[in-house]
Amino acid sequence: GVLMIASRTRFLSRSVQGSRSFSSFQGRSLLETLELVKEGKLDPVEAEKILGTSSTKTTRTPEETLEAFANLDHTRTKRTGFPEAVFAEGKTPYQVAKILDDFARNLNERIENAEVLPNASQRAILATRVNPEQFNEMQEIPLEHGSIQYDQMSRIITMNASALKDLPITNEDKLAKKIVVATAGTTDLPVAEEAAVTLEAANVEVDRIYDCGVAGLHRIINNLPRLQDPQVGCVIVCAGMDGALPSVVGGLASVPVIACPTSIGYGMSLSGISAMLTMLNSCSPGVGVVNIDNGFGAAALAYKCIL
Repeated sequence: GVLMIASRTRFLSRSVQGSRSFSSFQGRSLLETLELVKEGKLDPVEAEKILGTSSTKTTRTPEETLEAFANLDHTRTKRTGFPEAVFAEGKTPYQVAKILDDFARNLNERIENAEVLPNASQRAILATRVNPEQFNEMQEIPLEHGSIQYDQMSRIITMNASALKDLPITNEDKLAKKIVVATAGTTDLPVAEEAAVTLEAANVEVDRIYDCGVAGLHRIINNLPRLQDPQVGCVIVCAGMDGALPSVVGGLASVPVIACPTSIGYGMSLSGISAMLTMLNSCSPGVGVVNIDNGFGAAALAYKCIL
C-alpha cells in the first residue's frame, strides 16, 4: 500500500509539472477543480489556493462569529430608554455569552468615545430565562468586555461592562416613583423576581409584597398603606391559579396595575391560560395584562408608566 501511494505521488508530481499554469484553472467550480486533482492535472496545494480554503483563512473574527447567529440592535436602549435583554431560553451558552459581550463592547466604546453618558437604565445589559446549567457553562467562556452575575431565582444574568467601573450609579439617576411587585403565592416568585430584578437594573426602587393572594384576603388588606403610598407609580401583580389578585389590587390602588399571569396551578389552570383569561376579564378599571410568565415585559411596561 505504501509503494502504491508513493508511486501515485510521483505520478501526480510528473503530471502537474507538465500541466497548465495556475491562473488557467481559476474560475472553475468546486467539482471541476476536484476532478482535476483526481486526474492528476492539478496539484492539491494549488487547488487549495484556488478554492480559498487555506488554513490561514479559516479562522473567523469575533465579528464574523457573532454575525453567524445574531444581528444585534445596539441602539435599542437609546430609543426605548430601557435595559437591553437577551432571551436565553433556546440559545446555547456560547451564543448568550458572545451576545452579552458584544453589548458590553458597544457600551464601553460609547463611554470611552465621550458620547453622552448613558443613564442607569441604558447601562443595564441582561439575559433572561437563564438556567443554572447555562450559567455554569458560561462561566467557562472568556469574556473580553465585562463580567457577569447570576440571580438564580429570577434566572437573570447581569452583564457589567468594564467601562462602568468608574461610573457609579447615583441617586440622581433614580426615577421619582417606585414600583410595587406583588405575588399571590410563593410559587409566583420566579416571575415576580424577573420583573423586580429587571427594574432594579434600571435603578428603579422596588417594593416587594409577596404571598398575599385572595385565599387570605386580609394579607393584601394589611398591605394597603404600601399599595397606596404616594411614591408608588405602578403595581405589578403576578398570579397563577384563578388569577384573581390583580382585580382586587385594581380596586384598591389609584395607579396602573399590570397583571402578569403565571403558569402555576392544577389541571384546568391550563399552564396560566385560565389566570390570563380572568385578568383580561377584570372588572377593575386600569388593569392591563401581559403574557404568561412575562415578568420582563411587565417590568418594561411598568417602567414606562412612571417615566
